[in-house]
Amino acid sequence: MMNPLTMEQAAAFVAMPLDALRREYPNHIMHVLNGPEDVQSPRALHPVFYGSYDWHSAVHGFWLLARCARLYPDLPSQDAIATLFDAHFTAAGMAVETAYFQTPNRESFERPYGFGWLLALAHELDRWQHPRAKTWLAAMQPLVTEIRARLLKYLSILSYPIRSGAHYNTAFALALAFDYARHYGDSELATAIIDTANVFYGADRNYPANFEPGGDEFLSPALTAALLMSKTLDAAAFESWFDKYLPDLSAVPNLMQAARLSDRTDPKVAHLDGLNLSRVWCLRQIAQKLPAQHAVHAQLTAAIAHHLNASLPHVVGSHYSGSHWLASFAMLALENSND
Repeated sequence: MMNPLTMEQAAAFVAMPLDALRREYPNHIMHVLNGPEDVQSPRALHPVFYGSYDWHSAVHGFWLLARCARLYPDLPSQDAIATLFDAHFTAAGMAVETAYFQTPNRESFERPYGFGWLLALAHELDRWQHPRAKTWLAAMQPLVTEIRARLLKYLSILSYPIRSGAHYNTAFALALAFDYARHYGDSELATAIIDTANVFYGADRNYPANFEPGGDEFLSPALTAALLMSKTLDAAAFESWFDKYLPDLSAVPNLMQAARLSDRTDPKVAHLDGLNLSRVWCLRQIAQKLPAQHAVHAQLTAAIAHHLNASLPHVVGSHYSGSHWLASFAMLALENSND
């Protein structure tokens, strides 16, 4: 079932954010202006995460660099990666990033998608053995502390799960945040996520996944919820839950078949390559949590291969609509849960 990431793939993936993270334009700003003084350039607003078209893509671009550098110490671009972190991960730059979140009327900025990725980046930096990784992590710690607190507050006021196939999806962000919480032994955050997952998804039965995919989704609402439950439930409880949640995978063929793309240069249509790749990440981890003899394993294995074949070849060399972010999703798709 595994398609391990190779050194060659890692090098090709890394080249994409090494370029994009320095590109200020084109840029898609989600920005609340409180007054004329807020009319500023992307780099002035976000001196660390200004590249890669939007804030969250910059965050997970750095995550990809750190992850590939950690997994492959002999990666030829190690020095280039460290140079980029040195230039961006400064205390002064992170102070501006943190202050941005603390400005009035920006409570929902990058919530929850950017929250999840920021915590994933902190998680990855803490695992990386580079001699300056802890310095870079220390520089971003005030921002991490701010985002962690904001995520906890968000969970305390969120009455219903957001089951979209894009940035506002609740389960995807919580899956990333839960890995962070487990890594750090953060019982407060981990418990909040477990409780939220149980309330939002624990009673789900016969999920209507036949309505997927939407035309510009990069996440599967059905599979991201299952991914989160696979992390927050023990194996026996997850098997029992999953058998009720998706009792007949043959009844939801669109979930097991890769999405088709008509135009990879269109920024919304290009989301569907991300959908195929994020589905692989979910399907792998679901399969790993289920018993080896479970009846759905053959279907999951076939779906993983189909989704990978449909989109992985289009990541490297893709139009900027995809190249500013798709390598991170390819990394998730090829991820070993033990990495």
